[in-house]
Amino acid sequence: MARKRVTYRPSKTGSVFGGVASCIFVGIGLFVVIPTFGAFGILWTLIAAGGAVMSFYQAFGKKYMGPEIHIEEEGASVDAPKGDPQQRLEQLQSLYDRRLITKEEYEQKRQEILKEL
Repeated sequence: MARKRVTYRPSKTGSVFGGVASCIFVGIGLFVVIPTFGAFGILWTLIAAGGAVMSFYQAFGKKYMGPEIHIEEEGASVDAPKGDPQQRLEQLQSLYDRRLITKEEYEQKRQEILKEL
């Protein structure tokens, strides 16, 4: 079975919006919830601050931080050709144009793809 690693990173706009909303909740926590509810207000404010930090990190951080989803494709083999022959030939040409494969490798793989037609 082929296994793919899929990661999801929220959009920068969504993360900034979440960070701003969390900052508003921090302000509400500091000026309303802590004076009114005491210990619950402190917990509220800490959770809101954590949400703000995480949202801004997702928006502007360099390293990925978030959920990972593993997807297993049923019936797919690792050696199975991917895509139709035209796409595969275009991808092969792209690899050759970028000098990632040699002329001999290009011709060999091209012949294999053409034999499958």
